[in-house]
Amino acid sequence: MTPKPTAEDRFSFGLWTIGYSGIDTFGNPTRAPMDVVHVLEKLAEIGAYGLSFHDDDLFAFGSSDSQRQGQINRLNQALADTGLIVPMVTTNLFSAPVFKDGGFTSNDRSVRRFAIRKVLRQLELGVELGAKTFVMWGGREGAEYDSAKNVRAALERYREAVDFLADYVLSQGWDIRFAIEPKPNEPRGDILLPTVGHALAFISSLEHPEMVGVNPEVGHEQMAGLNYAAGVAQALYHDKLFHIDLNGQRSIKYDQDLVFGHGDLHNAFALVDLLENGGPNGGSTYDGPRHFDYKPSRTEDASGVWDSAVANMSNYLMLKQRARAFRADPEVQSALIAAKVFEIEEPTLSPGDTVDSLKSDRSLWEDFDSQAFFDGKGFGFVRLQQLATEHLLGAR
Repeated sequence: MTPKPTAEDRFSFGLWTIGYSGIDTFGNPTRAPMDVVHVLEKLAEIGAYGLSFHDDDLFAFGSSDSQRQGQINRLNQALADTGLIVPMVTTNLFSAPVFKDGGFTSNDRSVRRFAIRKVLRQLELGVELGAKTFVMWGGREGAEYDSAKNVRAALERYREAVDFLADYVLSQGWDIRFAIEPKPNEPRGDILLPTVGHALAFISSLEHPEMVGVNPEVGHEQMAGLNYAAGVAQALYHDKLFHIDLNGQRSIKYDQDLVFGHGDLHNAFALVDLLENGGPNGGSTYDGPRHFDYKPSRTEDASGVWDSAVANMSNYLMLKQRARAFRADPEVQSALIAAKVFEIEEPTLSPGDTVDSLKSDRSLWEDFDSQAFFDGKGFGFVRLQQLATEHLLGAR
């Protein structure tokens, strides 16, 4: 039986995801816009607990103060009526023509200042609504032509903006942190901070690195040919997984934003296992929202939108069940031991090891039988992966 989601599962959706009209580079919208109140009512009905949004998702770019406040009031009433929360907000610095060359890193200084002011308005609204995370996706922060952008100066302007915003949050004593969302390309030819690794390196240069983490997205990492679960594991290793975006992607191509699990299913299984169980021996994991940043296919009508929303949550919960069974399987535990998966947790160096002690230990070099690894001493990784596959497919 397919498990049913509840608020305790902490599933959240972007207003831009459910509200995606089906428009793309080559096609007009295929669905009518959805009102935020209707979206919240339906999300509550299907078992979600949270809604995230860009400012321009809730009120159109250029809205008057009264129009903006009217939509905020409607959102607040719908949140009260449904019991849903807003765990994360973000700002649209990519759709309007003014951001054609980016927001924080536009070559035009006046645009950069306008972008910071726009972010401040959404940041303040997010705090008012109780959001704990402010995601920064720099979709236009980049270039198509190498000569068009001084990358080192652009990174300095990026740092300047993030430092300024972090200073403001700290000065106000607000309980909100920032999460950078990497992406290698699209819509720009090349985007700054294209991967989790780039973002982590950038964060280390900030004035308040403790205020900034990452928001990895499945498709964004896999567009670059990277292993998403491994990227999330590294973010956890650095204690920088502040938020997460789940969807599906099928290999290196444009950002598909498929339903979670409708892409690389093995990697989705590994991810859920990591998020829910930590490492093979347990350990720290992620306790934030399971946020779905996907787009219902433009082939669907309104009912298909909600079918796809349910599918995201159902797939996560089914993978969670399968991961739990995988970890509880005695044969899997034996295979993990045979593959020496637990042994990597043991420090390579013993207490008191020195260069001299290593050089004098003949068992490490002179008497070490490296040839034994030729046609012998296999690790059994294929067997381990097959066991994972059998659990994933429900054969065990």
